[in-house]
Amino acid sequence: MDRSKSAQPAVPGTVQKMLSVTALSKKYGATVAVDGITFHVRKGEIVGLLGPNGAGKSTTINMILGVLAPDGGTVEIEDRDIALDRSHAIARTNFAAVYTPLPGNLTVYQNLRVFGLLYDVKDLSQRIRELLKQFDLEAFRDKKCGILSSGEQTRISLAKAMLNQPHLLLLDEPTASLDPSTAREIRAGIRTFARQGTTGVLWTSHNMYEVEEVCDRVLFLSRGRILLEGDPRLLPAQHGKKTLEDLFVAVAREPLTLETG
Repeated sequence: MDRSKSAQPAVPGTVQKMLSVTALSKKYGATVAVDGITFHVRKGEIVGLLGPNGAGKSTTINMILGVLAPDGGTVEIEDRDIALDRSHAIARTNFAAVYTPLPGNLTVYQNLRVFGLLYDVKDLSQRIRELLKQFDLEAFRDKKCGILSSGEQTRISLAKAMLNQPHLLLLDEPTASLDPSTAREIRAGIRTFARQGTTGVLWTSHNMYEVEEVCDRVLFLSRGRILLEGDPRLLPAQHGKKTLEDLFVAVAREPLTLETG
């Protein structure tokens, strides 16, 4: 396949898709983890990537991040192929997940400073002050991350994910360790950030209430394939289910009855 077009810089102001995934696939031995999926995330859009454990969500995210090399297909960020221009992807993307805590031997401030330097964030000290305030972390500024609670560490990871004001934000269960009040504030903050129109968000969650509240569109994965796609507030009725949670359970237990081809 000729990929030279993807290697060319995009014209400023013309990019509408922050993320384009095309025919992406990955195998582990004889096991197909991701089976030729295609989807996109637009500017200002929050897309939910849903599915039961083992559906292929984490493998997909790791390929988008460039941590895993796909066996087939392409990933483009702002119309540029990450296989050909990884530095572009790193500079404009960020990520947070409950299973990737920041180094525990560094303080909150040190972690944010190290990652800010890696992302070449301008006016870094001011940006860190803003994020410490935004995520209610000022009291923990000089505490080592390893001694903090899981909820506090989650807030720090989210602050890190916002350091470079990413154009593509990948969030894997971002509120799983947070109390309901803090989770609500985080969801509102990310919605506001996305609505500014320069960022696309890919969000995984097992909390269907959260998905309905936050996501503009959802993709249901099962066995490495996208079975369903659409508005999370409309999809259940379209498939004979009362709630999004009922639909999630059906995807997990009875994927063949829902497959649309």
